[in-house]
Amino acid sequence: MIRMVGVAAAMVLSANATLAQESMPTGVAIEAPGPQGALAGTLLDAGKGAPVVLIVPGSGPTDRDGNSPMGVTAGYLRQLAEGLAAKGITSARVDKRGMFGSRAAVSDPNSATIAGYADDVVAWTRVLKARAGTQCVWVAGHSEGALVALAAGQRDADICGLILIAGPGRKLGTIMREQFRANPANAPFLDSLLGMMDALEAGRTVAADALPPAIAPYFPPGVQTYLIDVLKQDPAALAKAYGGPMLIVRGGRDVQVAQADADALRAAAPKADYVALPMMNHVLKAVDSEDRAANLATYADASRPLAPGLVDAVAAFVKR
Repeated sequence: MIRMVGVAAAMVLSANATLAQESMPTGVAIEAPGPQGALAGTLLDAGKGAPVVLIVPGSGPTDRDGNSPMGVTAGYLRQLAEGLAAKGITSARVDKRGMFGSRAAVSDPNSATIAGYADDVVAWTRVLKARAGTQCVWVAGHSEGALVALAAGQRDADICGLILIAGPGRKLGTIMREQFRANPANAPFLDSLLGMMDALEAGRTVAADALPPAIAPYFPPGVQTYLIDVLKQDPAALAKAYGGPMLIVRGGRDVQVAQADADALRAAAPKADYVALPMMNHVLKAVDSEDRAANLATYADASRPLAPGLVDAVAAFVKR
């Protein structure tokens, strides 16, 4: 099923927005077992009998709200959880192992793998299923979190279905090379960046003194080890192997994940629902133009609401 959702289609009356805010459940701390210590998250409980969505964050040091010390303060995962709560859907948004509230789960966050993150999704679904008394839990992954959701979906019967938001459909090496080439600021270091990708795909790390000083801090040894694991993953193959319900959400202003990724997922899982939000960017905000600077400015704007249509699409899929 393909749906195109425009800005006008998701406009609501201010009175309804006020009512939703007044009825918003209070977030409570929740934990799940991790390898060495607890995984931490925030639960927004919409009440008995409500469907439950686990929200899995994307790559790097991204916290449960969708913020990162790398300069992202858009709060888009918190907004997604609040939007779902207003639609009568319970959610848990979580910190990744070794980071933020889940620091105790592993001693080194760079020791993570996609399989390890998938283990954590399984742990969360079991906790949430027992707490809510429901038969299964929906898993919504954003960006790299969509890849984690796909990996978890291969092995856990407690998952109702997958919601892949701005998720990769091609191998990460292909996507990263496109991103490197698309950013003019990378021009002086492009050969080094592309050489780095070749080495990592071959399973080799690169010494810091072999990289230009401007990019070496972004590729410490632990990050390189993690990337070696991630670069092996094939999202389309995982999507093809998954037999449950799936929703693929693509933003037309996304400068990090391309239309080719959504197309690859759709080709691999032709029965999946597909929603295109033409104005949505990678942090799930609406952008009115193709201007890259305006797009990136939304990464630091928590006051900007989510792109119209996103919450409605996810809620409709979960409640169907």
